[in-house]
Amino acid sequence: MNRYFRLFMLFMCAVQAVMGVGFFLGVPAVTQLWPFSYTNQMSYIFISSIFAAAAASTLWCLLKQDDRALAGVGLDYVAIFIPVSVYLFQTSSTSANRPLPPFLIVTGMSVIFGFGLFLWARRQPIRDTRPMPRILRWIFAFFVIALIIAGGRMVLKEPNVLPWTSTAAATVVYGWMFLGAASYFLYGVLFPGWYNAGGQLAGFLAYDLVLIVPVLGLYQNATEARLPSLIIYTLVLIISGLLAIYYLFINPATRMRWPRPAPVN
Repeated sequence: MNRYFRLFMLFMCAVQAVMGVGFFLGVPAVTQLWPFSYTNQMSYIFISSIFAAAAASTLWCLLKQDDRALAGVGLDYVAIFIPVSVYLFQTSSTSANRPLPPFLIVTGMSVIFGFGLFLWARRQPIRDTRPMPRILRWIFAFFVIALIIAGGRMVLKEPNVLPWTSTAAATVVYGWMFLGAASYFLYGVLFPGWYNAGGQLAGFLAYDLVLIVPVLGLYQNATEARLPSLIIYTLVLIISGLLAIYYLFINPATRMRWPRPAPVN
C-alpha cells in the first residue's frame, strides 16, 4: 500500500474513533451532525458502536498489512451507504428531519470511496493465507441470517426490534447498517480465508465493547414488549464478543501475528 494512502486510511480510523467517542459521550458538536431529531442517548451510543466497529475493522487490516482484507470493508461501505443515501434523499423533504444535504454528500462520497476501495483491494495479493476455521464459517453464516432478519425488520419499520426506543426514520437507517454488516460477513463466508475474518471479528468486538454496559443498564426499565429483544441482543453481544476474543487473541491457529515490516511503495 502506498504510504500516503496508508496515512489517509489511518486518519479515517482516527476520525471514526473520535466520532464514536463523541456520540458515546453525547458531545453536542458531534450529535448535531446526526440528521434525525428526537434521538435519545441509547441511539447515540448505538451510532458510536458503528463508528467503533468501522474503525476497528479497518485498523485490523492496516496493522496486519493485508490490503486484500480491505475489500470487505469497501463492500460494507457500499452496502450501507447506497440505500441510506436513497432513503435520506426520500425523507429530506419531511419537516421531522434536520437539513440533510451535508449528510447526503458524506454518504454519497462514502459510496464512491467504498466502491473504489473494494475494486482496488480485490486486486491485491493475499498475505495471510491461513484458512478460516470451518466452525467460524458456519458462525458467520448464522450472523448473516440473523443480521438480515433483524435489519430487514427494522427497514420495514417493525416495532420492538431494538431493545430501546428509536424513531421510525432512524430505525430504518440502523436496519440498513445491519444489512451492510450482513454483506461484510457474507463476503467472509464466500471467501473463507482468515484474512477475510479478522476484520469482521475486530469490528464486532469493538461494537460489543461499546454496547454491552449500556445494554445491561436497559434491564432496569425494560418493558414486557422489549424484554425478549433485549435478552436476545444481550446474548448476541456476549457470544460474539467471546468468539472474537478467542479467535483474535487465544486460538493458536488464528490469533494475531504481526507481519514483518514490508517495503513502502
